[in-house]
Amino acid sequence: MRAVPRRATAAIAVTLASALFLTACGSGGGDDSTSAEGKVEGNITFQTWNLQANFKDYFNGLIKEFEKEHPGTKVKWIDQPAEAYAEKISAGAAGGTLPDVVNVSPDLVAPLAKAGLALDLDKAAGKYEKEYLPGAWASHQVPGLDGTYAFPWYLNTGPLFYNKSLFKKAGLNENKPPRTYDELFTASLEIAEKSKGEVATLANVPSIEDFGRYGVRTMNKEGTEFTFNEPKGVELLERYVELYKAKALDSQALSATPESAGKKFLTQSVAMNPGSALDLAKFEKEAPGLYKNIGITDMVTNTGKNNMYVMGVMVNAKSERKPAAVAFAHFVTDKKHQEEFARKVAIFPSTKGSLDDPYYTKQDGTDGTRVRVAAAQSLKEAVNYTPVLLSDQMKKELQNAVARALQGKESPKAALDGAVEACNQLLQQS
Repeated sequence: MRAVPRRATAAIAVTLASALFLTACGSGGGDDSTSAEGKVEGNITFQTWNLQANFKDYFNGLIKEFEKEHPGTKVKWIDQPAEAYAEKISAGAAGGTLPDVVNVSPDLVAPLAKAGLALDLDKAAGKYEKEYLPGAWASHQVPGLDGTYAFPWYLNTGPLFYNKSLFKKAGLNENKPPRTYDELFTASLEIAEKSKGEVATLANVPSIEDFGRYGVRTMNKEGTEFTFNEPKGVELLERYVELYKAKALDSQALSATPESAGKKFLTQSVAMNPGSALDLAKFEKEAPGLYKNIGITDMVTNTGKNNMYVMGVMVNAKSERKPAAVAFAHFVTDKKHQEEFARKVAIFPSTKGSLDDPYYTKQDGTDGTRVRVAAAQSLKEAVNYTPVLLSDQMKKELQNAVARALQGKESPKAALDGAVEACNQLLQQS
């Protein structure tokens, strides 16, 4: 399944942006015909992202239920593999064959909205906004455009694991993990000092999500330039440089992957790491000493809001059957069906009230429930900190800038200034 990972979803391929530019250059943000009023009828197509292999029966049943509720409709389901999904959307956009209803992530919907191919739901289906968590509804809004361009669907977020034993050895309260970045930096330096540099607290360099959680404005409201080099962003990177020099940030953090960071945590050479219920099972099997000392907490944030990874369902603004397309997109993402789908896999519904269900609030002693409850509660007020216009290439520019600063090749300010300049140039090119 194409569930949302801890990092942001795959950014759009250059071919997608190019095809949309050639197809709809100058069309602006959205189709003039945004009305979804009218009889729900006719044949529509529905495209998902690598879901058929594991959820064929669920979606076939969902479609059958919709068609029964709306006689005269017929839904054709198309499932695309995870590989080259952006290119598939590109081909549909360029060839005028984009399905009526499309499974998208925020970064995929942005160029479609700019090209006038994503229906503005604020205009066409604004009555449904109240059904969804505010942060989820806002996740498919595009800087520089007015409107919301996809129904929020399923959510995910990662709880933060920490090693209580390592905290206790450093003289810290193992039952009060850091909640803010100031607390995190203080604890990290203390652990490094007490362990004589043998134990780092973190295994990863800061990503754009860290800048967002730190309280940095990462992009201007108009969506015309990135701003993560503002003083607060420089301050964050300066703090990470301090950690790196003190060995409070793992020496291999510059080349770390989720897998390598997880291994560091498993061997108890790192005190904190994001994870999932699958990791808990692994700890119990491979590192029982770690498992018995596992603490679970929210991701560190200065804003009081965790990061939200989100998938959405977009309606093609050029659909000839908008009433049916909007009705089906809402049907897929309404409270009843989101809750049903979320019980089948480790994801979370984006509808209001769903996360208050005992399934997401009551502990039963199992590892899966421990993580599910911790993650679900943080999602109620979570936001997507990754700008929808930030591509993989832009993320690489930021990553390289962070590396230069940590290695002492550039000051944090110079490194971030360079990254912002490069990202803004890429933004203009797209």
